[in-house]
Amino acid sequence: MNKIIFFELNEVPLRIFDYYIKHRPNSWLAKNFSKLKKYETYSENEGHLSPWNTWPTLHRGVPSSKHFIADFNQNMTLVDKEFPTIWNILAKNKIKTGVFGSLHSYPLPENPENYSFYVPDIFAAHHASHPKNVEIFQKFNLKLSRQSTRNVDGSTPIVDGAKLLLNSTSLGFKFKTMASIGKQLAEEKVSSWKVVRRRTYQTVLSFDVFYKLLATKKPDFVTFFTNHVASSLHRYWAASFPAEYEKMNYDDQWLNTYSNEILFAMDWTDDMLKRLGDFVDKNPDYKLVFSSSMGQEAVECEPRETELYIENFDKFMNMVGVTDSNEFKIMPAMMPQFNFFVSENYRLKFIESLENMTVNGEPMSFRERENCFFSVDLGHRNLKEINIRIGNKEIALEDSGMDNLVIQDKSSSTAYHIPEGHLFSYHPTQSASNSPNSQLPTCDILPIMLNNFGVKKEAYMNQVEYAEL
Repeated sequence: MNKIIFFELNEVPLRIFDYYIKHRPNSWLAKNFSKLKKYETYSENEGHLSPWNTWPTLHRGVPSSKHFIADFNQNMTLVDKEFPTIWNILAKNKIKTGVFGSLHSYPLPENPENYSFYVPDIFAAHHASHPKNVEIFQKFNLKLSRQSTRNVDGSTPIVDGAKLLLNSTSLGFKFKTMASIGKQLAEEKVSSWKVVRRRTYQTVLSFDVFYKLLATKKPDFVTFFTNHVASSLHRYWAASFPAEYEKMNYDDQWLNTYSNEILFAMDWTDDMLKRLGDFVDKNPDYKLVFSSSMGQEAVECEPRETELYIENFDKFMNMVGVTDSNEFKIMPAMMPQFNFFVSENYRLKFIESLENMTVNGEPMSFRERENCFFSVDLGHRNLKEINIRIGNKEIALEDSGMDNLVIQDKSSSTAYHIPEGHLFSYHPTQSASNSPNSQLPTCDILPIMLNNFGVKKEAYMNQVEYAEL
């Protein structure tokens, strides 16, 4: 049995590693790539692929046609019983387990003390974490995520930053991290566009906290999730790979400005993997496994000048007939999706209004889950004129609670989701493996992990024969 550090590197396909190693021949990845056991993974999910449905497939060992998880913060009581997550299974089997940021890890379990540590994902509705001293960071982490949804908030969080500094030793912040953030803030004064790099630095801070927990608690199985590379791939693939587009709608200035952003995000990934690789070298009972649940590739796009979002939730809900602010609750979501719980008193009115609502003649996209949980999809792009109607009633933009948000970096989804991703593993005694061994269904990863820990597989799981990753 190996103890496993499971580094969840969201949406990174194999080719990005080849691209990175070519440009960074002295990186940890380049120096150790031949030692890695490598698979190309693929998601078995049908239909629309998104991280909120592909990661549950990996974590639970069943495709989305069985787990039906499609939105953050939907009620998962039943699916948790039928198809529990890997961390739930291992913890119940007395395997020391730590969770940090894995998607759909909110809320905190009823008995968090059964885990070495448990820090829910950034879409958590509350900052509750285990151990308690991490909560000051998680509160800051969630705040950053809420403030930098589509555009990055360029303000300097002086008060929150000071609180973190006072707790830097207990949280595990490294001097290198603090110095790099100071350098980043200084560079923003000269080149304001670099504010977009704050998305990566949020992960860098999270990793320091995670690493401190790993090093002190040393659980048998641990997860760490990061979206910072995926974010850069979506936005800046066109700047790194302009030849992959039949029609390039971005100008040379934009391409030159953002051409190194994927490399920048991967540089910090390499730094994290090096620290984990060094940890494994010193603790050879561990194995480092890093994986995505799917990948990305180029898609045709155009610069995104504006997108339609909800800015004032009270106004928006009043527009659709939910006039009492105590009768709805806003839940975190990944923009341009907006999630709400609406009371039963207003449920039918809410549905009726959305069913009759149009933006420039197009119906509003929304869906209802159990317990009056709704997801509303916005993000309408580059609207020059905006005509909002509910039935025959025309509604002015300023009365709708929505705003045609100007996008700071004009980035679009220049790359989008594909089923193929990656899974690599590292151990200092591992035999060389220069190319991916085979394709690995993401549903196989859970039973392979259980094999490693000697935990019995359930009948619904793929009965794979792999002994180890």
